[in-house]
Amino acid sequence: MLLLKQELSLSALWQELLVSSTVAAAALSALLGGPLNGSMGRRRCILLASFIFSLGGLLLSLAPNKEVLLVGRIVVGLGIGLASMTVPVYLAEVAPPHLRGQLVTVNALFITGGQFVAAVVDGAFSYVSHGWRFMLGLSVVPSLLQFVGFLFLPESPRWLLAKGRSLEAYTVLTRIRGRGAEEEYESIRLSVEEENKETGGMVLLRILAHGPTRRALMVGCGLQMFQQLSGINTVMYYSATILQMSGVRDVQTAIWLSAATAATNFLFTLLGVWLVESVGRRKLTLASLMGTCGSLLVLALGFLLSALTSPPVTLPGHNSSCSSYSACEGCMLDPDCGFCYKLNSSSVMDSSCVDVNPASTNHAAHGRCVNQTLDSSLVWAYNFCPSSFSWIIVVGLVLYLAAFAPGMGPMPWTVNSEIYPLWARSTGNACSAGVNWSFNVLVSLTFLHVAQSLTYYGVFFLYAGLVAVALLFVALCLPETRGLKLEEMEALFSGSQGPQVHYTRSVSGAAFMDGDIAHIILR
Repeated sequence: MLLLKQELSLSALWQELLVSSTVAAAALSALLGGPLNGSMGRRRCILLASFIFSLGGLLLSLAPNKEVLLVGRIVVGLGIGLASMTVPVYLAEVAPPHLRGQLVTVNALFITGGQFVAAVVDGAFSYVSHGWRFMLGLSVVPSLLQFVGFLFLPESPRWLLAKGRSLEAYTVLTRIRGRGAEEEYESIRLSVEEENKETGGMVLLRILAHGPTRRALMVGCGLQMFQQLSGINTVMYYSATILQMSGVRDVQTAIWLSAATAATNFLFTLLGVWLVESVGRRKLTLASLMGTCGSLLVLALGFLLSALTSPPVTLPGHNSSCSSYSACEGCMLDPDCGFCYKLNSSSVMDSSCVDVNPASTNHAAHGRCVNQTLDSSLVWAYNFCPSSFSWIIVVGLVLYLAAFAPGMGPMPWTVNSEIYPLWARSTGNACSAGVNWSFNVLVSLTFLHVAQSLTYYGVFFLYAGLVAVALLFVALCLPETRGLKLEEMEALFSGSQGPQVHYTRSVSGAAFMDGDIAHIILR
């Protein structure tokens, strides 16, 4: 984004559009993914998503202008949404119960690994002319690998049984389980037969009319909503921008620091893979939210200290709205203005707030900073202020990802992949993934504008407050699903406080200590 912003002279609105258009398209395709999964199957949907990824990557690498770039971002988003709701379902349906949480979490691990590889690619190509074309175009390589790989993988046995293809389902289950698959096959077959006796109609209406599944959908959608409201994709999409806002002047330095934050995300998701089956989904999510809230407060504090020590404007500017600002903080928050100053050792001198050049944010529209090469002591600061507190913001980012990655990163996807009965699984995951991407749009589309209104520290204080609400929601409403078969999940959301609550405790132990409260709240 830092390179695109410079080369294509992107306004804050266009930056947000290029980020959020992908997310909006993902929200739409995630919702459409439910019926597509039901009709085409999990495997074919992932093959389709891989093809769409490849097409989008080609468009992005060849885009002659920002409008075509926007189209390419939308195409990629369609692939992302379909894959994001299909892959966890596929993994949950082919995984044995004792490994299901780890395997779905491994999916999240490799997503964060991909983000780290992408960040390294970004860093490498940040030194190349038109490097953003390579950054975006190289996404074709993993999408083609995924397409070829899935040609050799089987369809979900649960989907095959639901379609009456029992012999194929048994063959697949025997292939992926080896000996002893007969008992699991019978369990799935009986579950499918029972579900087939249900009355027809739209699946979503059936979900809303069926108490346990409706409550599962509320928990699933709530987890996905709070994952986004905790600000994760603000941090991931805008990490280089946030680091620059904190006072990191050099674009390449900001990009490499962004790669370091992506590495943190990857490493701590590994911790989630290790803990998900031993600690359980519920405790891991609660611990993650507590750490996320604390780290957001550190981020907010870092930006607050930077704002309180913001260098003053000491020289008058031209007659414009920019000349009304008395300090760098207000000047930096205005997308039409930049901060021009001299740097003497570590001291800021002769500073002014002036209009930005509409053709390139790298330079001022007039005055000393039109061409800084004439005076090497001059610094043009667009979108950031010189600050001695940048290190607090870098620490806050690292702590944030270290807390978020093991729990709130993968757990919403893991829990959603396993809490719905087979007849509702595609639709339930489509709805929850749609909620995830919709709130992703909300957060990514508004971040820069909200930051201009609330200041950067205000945004992160806001996210911290939303995470506190999420903590209450998870404490009251999320049961433990560790170790249960997919066919046993309905009892967790039965809504009764009698035998079924005792049943869930006998299966999952003391991990669901708040079962009675959760049933009351959800009902």
